This record gives sequence, structure tokens and C-alpha cells, in this order.
Amino acid sequence: MEVQAVAKFVKRTPRKARLVADAVKGMKVGEALAFLEFSPKHAALDLAKVIKSAAANAEHNFNLNRDDLVLKQLLVDEGPTMKRGRPVSRGMQHGYFRRTCHITAVVEDRPEVNRPQPAARRRR
Repeated sequence: MEVQAVAKFVKRTPRKARLVADAVKGMKVGEALAFLEFSPKHAALDLAKVIKSAAANAEHNFNLNRDDLVLKQLLVDEGPTMKRGRPVSRGMQHGYFRRTCHITAVVEDRPEVNRPQPAARRRR
């Protein structure tokens, strides 16, 4: 079953957030949160918040086990851009953009199948 969480109007550049999102896509939720905790990128905090929310939705609303959850998708879409200006000499201004993004995390439960371990081979 797929469960999702969305964070809108996050004040991060989508391009920078996608760098971190691509690194954790497909990981288990616990591994992804551990990776994001020690990541030096600022976008890691925003992504971790959305992943925690999706995992909490899965646990609370659908009684899924948190250990079985895997990040199926982690989308970072572009949000609205705020245009700002900075005054410079001779009465002019330089424009710059304050970009925002929308982050969507989709988690899926994939229970671990307890496969029997192959028998150890004897060395001769």
C-alpha cells in the first residue's frame, strides 16, 4: 500500500533539494532518515520532515510497520518564485529570485521475506 505526505511552499531551491532526494530514493525509511541526519545539505532537514510525516501517516492511518516501509518516490516540484530586488548605486536595483518547492514523499510497505540462508559450504 502506498502512503504519501506533501510539504508545499518550502523555501528551498528545487534544484538543490533534488540532489539530496535522488540520493535517498529507494532506501528504507530508517536508512534514509539516518542518511539525511548526517547530510551537510540544508535541504536534508526539509526532506527528512516529509519522510517522517509519510511514515507517521502509514503507521497511524493504515497500521503499517515502520520497519517495512520503503521510499517509493520522492518528488521535488517547483513552487512559486518570489521576485525581489536589491538596491545598488545610481538609483538602480538588481533583481533576484526567491525560489520555493513542493516536496512529495511516497512510502510503500515491502515486508521482508524470511528466506532460509543457504547452508555454509565446507572447505576442503
